[in-house]
Amino acid sequence: MRKDRLTTLRELYEGDSDRAHRFRYVVLTFDIVTVLFVIATSFTHHGPVVEAIDAVFGVFILADFAARIAISQNRLRFLLMPVTLADIVSIISFLAPLAGEGLGFLRVVRTLRFLHTYQLLKRLRADFPFFRHNQDVFIAAINLMVFIFVMTGLVYATQYGSNPQISNYADALYFTVTALTTTGFGDITLTGSFGRMISVVVMIFGVTLFLRLAQVLFRPNKVRETCRTCGLSLHDADAVHCKHCGAVIHIETEGQN
Repeated sequence: MRKDRLTTLRELYEGDSDRAHRFRYVVLTFDIVTVLFVIATSFTHHGPVVEAIDAVFGVFILADFAARIAISQNRLRFLLMPVTLADIVSIISFLAPLAGEGLGFLRVVRTLRFLHTYQLLKRLRADFPFFRHNQDVFIAAINLMVFIFVMTGLVYATQYGSNPQISNYADALYFTVTALTTTGFGDITLTGSFGRMISVVVMIFGVTLFLRLAQVLFRPNKVRETCRTCGLSLHDADAVHCKHCGAVIHIETEGQN
């Protein structure tokens, strides 16, 4: 019986069936809802209702976490992964009554990892032509947005209550964006040495991710068509031969009038 359950879980998390893909879309939707909940509740008082919803999110995240441990081939390696550690912090944050969901924003790290999995990317390319033709732009934009969200959440979690300039998530987001773009209006600053280190990380890594997004936006458009001879996957939209090995490739196009 236990073996059957593990087989079912492994098929859902790693399989290629329609049921597995639907399950992963549900998990992705749940992750996004969790992140939006953390943002929304930063503007409200955390009363009994919010704490109850926190507990529900925590239980579902714990169940997902337990399932992924069960199907892991190397559990020690899995437990030491940064994504796993972020999940553990998120679970504690949602379930601990005194912690609230202050560090629940780290769930977005799991979402980023999930979006980068081969199975989900393959399904997104198959289900959404717009994603298929603009995958690199989507991935670069998601990387930047997740970085902004994580740093904003970190600013909020470490500064709220001790820094009068950070009273909600919007204040933390405003600081993160001004620091990332090096605008630096100076109306909001982080206190303490740790706050200054957060500012440095935002400026260095944020600018790098922003430049990566600009690179994929303005470089010549490529299409993803894997060459059957050499395996090169990106080609010019009007290519008829692989630029690496010269083999004929067949890129589907709609043509122009």
